[in-house]
Amino acid sequence: MSQQSNIDSLTHVLGQTFGLYVQTHGYHWNVEGPQFRQLHMLFEEQYQNLWEALDEIAERIRCLGAYAPGSLSELVALAGETPAAAQSAEAMVDALIAANSDMADTLREAITTAQDAGDEVSAGMLTDRLEWHEKELWMMKSSRK
Repeated sequence: MSQQSNIDSLTHVLGQTFGLYVQTHGYHWNVEGPQFRQLHMLFEEQYQNLWEALDEIAERIRCLGAYAPGSLSELVALAGETPAAAQSAEAMVDALIAANSDMADTLREAITTAQDAGDEVSAGMLTDRLEWHEKELWMMKSSRK
C-alpha cells in the first residue's frame, strides 16, 4: 500500500470525523426531553473529543508531508452525507449509534491501510480512535435498552 493511499485514508477519516463532530454538536444544542441533562452532557463530551481528534488527525497528515484540508468547503465535501435532522432524543441517540458505527468501520479500514503502508504511528492513533468510538457505541446502545 502506498503512502498516498495512507494519506487519502487519513483525509477520509478527518472528513468523516468533522461530519460527526458537527452532527453531535448540533444534537447537544437541540436535545430535549426527560433525558435532556444526561444526553446534553454526553453529546458535549463526545463533540469535545471529536474536536480534539480533528487536530490530531490533521497534524498526522502534515507529519506525512501532505496538506490537511483547510477550508470549510473541503471539510464539508469530505464529511459525507448530511444526516437528517433528528426530532427526538431517542432519534438523536439512534443516529449517533449509526454514525459512530460507520466511523468505526472507516477506522478499521484506515488502520489496515496504515499498517500496509508501514505507518505504525498512524495505525496506533487510529486504533486509539476506534477504541473511543467503540466505547461510546457501547454506552449509547446500553442506554437504548
